[in-house]
Amino acid sequence: MPERDLVTWTVMIGGYAECGNANESLVLFDKMREEGVVPDKVAMVTVVFACAKLGAMHKARTIDDYIQRKKFQLDVILGTAMIDMHAKCGCVESAREIFDRMEEKNVISWSAMIAAYGYHGQGRKALDLFPMMLRSGILPNKITLVSLLYACSHAGLVEEGLRFFSLMWEDYSVRADVKHYTCVVDLLGRAGRLDEALKLIESMTVEKDEGLWGAFLGACRTHKDVVLAEKAATSLLELQPQNPGHYILLSNIYANAGRWEDVAKTRDLMSQRRLKKIPGWTWIEVDNKSHQFSVGDTTHPRSKEIYEMLKSLGNKLELVGYVPDTNFVLHDVDEELKIGILYSHSEKLAIAFGLIATPEHTPIRIIKNLRVCGDCHTFCKLVSAITGRVIIVRDANRFHHFKEGACSCGDYW
Repeated sequence: MPERDLVTWTVMIGGYAECGNANESLVLFDKMREEGVVPDKVAMVTVVFACAKLGAMHKARTIDDYIQRKKFQLDVILGTAMIDMHAKCGCVESAREIFDRMEEKNVISWSAMIAAYGYHGQGRKALDLFPMMLRSGILPNKITLVSLLYACSHAGLVEEGLRFFSLMWEDYSVRADVKHYTCVVDLLGRAGRLDEALKLIESMTVEKDEGLWGAFLGACRTHKDVVLAEKAATSLLELQPQNPGHYILLSNIYANAGRWEDVAKTRDLMSQRRLKKIPGWTWIEVDNKSHQFSVGDTTHPRSKEIYEMLKSLGNKLELVGYVPDTNFVLHDVDEELKIGILYSHSEKLAIAFGLIATPEHTPIRIIKNLRVCGDCHTFCKLVSAITGRVIIVRDANRFHHFKEGACSCGDYW
């Protein structure tokens, strides 16, 4: 285009963010300013949204500084977007600061803050906000109640979640849709109450979707119930036969049960349908640059140092009782090979790099595109204890904050 105005830049920045390339959105934002185009509030909301997608803490701070420097008014739209950005970049405290600074808040602002506490595993704080919201004269909507139920689910607050669900229509005139049912299925499933979760699914009058059955299948994996897992998988594959994640989850359940023939059948079915497993990746920010790792990765320039650090960590962890949990290696191979695979998981490589490349006593922040595995979760807890470092992990589902050998999720995720 011979000429580009603010609207053109804003649309392009938003387009990249929507299509999953938030990094390019932020590159365009810098180029836009270099060309002398001054962003307005709409442009800044779009940039904040892109940064939330990216999850990069240093970018969030840069954008926050720019907004404050240019004295943009923290209204409902921009403020709510910034709450979401800070929370998704791993700092729920900064999100709360923005929330408290906002002079006007609507139901979306309150819901965003409740949701932020929920996916950071701070369920009690999410629930504490709710009566404050009611006292301010704002009634909840469907999104608020999804956020509350999600917070209860991820913090193990089963009875509180069931109470909210039962009072939705009576107290707040909100009819439960499939998302609310999915949260309650997840809530019961995480607590091991699989039969109750199944009864709820069977009694639903709302149309069931893949999210609902996916939550139930995930609970079956956690509690190793192969029979109910097969039932959930059948329904899932009818709804979404082209989603490789469902086959992988079922395959993993079979692998944990030692049913290798069924694992092979499930993988064959994937091959017949030309589906491929989504590879696991982990990203870490160091010196304002993003570094990416895959399992067994040796492509990083400091790969030798990374593996030396991993070996050193392994020796120290063994002294404090760490035993690699080979149940999370879902291949029919011998135990020694399983341990080798576990030690080179992408999140472990990223953490090892963080330990050698970032200053002592600073937090290590990583992003994983899939759910973090149980062994890596244990690894992170112990590494936080022996190194004295805070480790913050954003995975596909939520945040985990590891500090002094404990996780914010309370091992309930």
